[in-house]
Amino acid sequence: MDDKLIQRLWELAPKFVEGSPHSKMMGMKFIAVDQGRATLSLPYSQKFIGDPKSRVLHGGAITTLLDQASGLAAIAGYNRPTSVATLNLSIDYMRAAEPGKTILATAHCYKVTRHVAFVRGIAHDGDEDDPVAMSQATFMATEPKSSTQNFMQNMIERSLT
Repeated sequence: MDDKLIQRLWELAPKFVEGSPHSKMMGMKFIAVDQGRATLSLPYSQKFIGDPKSRVLHGGAITTLLDQASGLAAIAGYNRPTSVATLNLSIDYMRAAEPGKTILATAHCYKVTRHVAFVRGIAHDGDEDDPVAMSQATFMATEPKSSTQNFMQNMIERSLT
């Protein structure tokens, strides 16, 4: 992958993640992006408690985090600017996240074809060897009417208004 493209991903990814209304509302944070890889975080929030008694986060919040991280990894898996749409997302929940802890999601795009990116993800609360959930996803590469750079910039601008 071209160093310029990775640099551009580093410039746009935080805006893509933290500028998206849904991600912003959830408090997701951009951590890192590299060729075919992305890491995001979701700080613990009482808004997303799935079980009031145990104070464990709802699985839907973890699914959303994994989907967002996987989508960014898919974008970073291509050697050209592109945007993607989720075709399939499968989550295996391994255990409950520990209440009060930030969840990290790391995704790896391990194969791309002209139209499809294949991504694996892991969500954990501090120990990658003891995951909260694992994911397998496929993403369809889409070509926006304008360049991806303009597409992402327009999305960011719309979310800030």
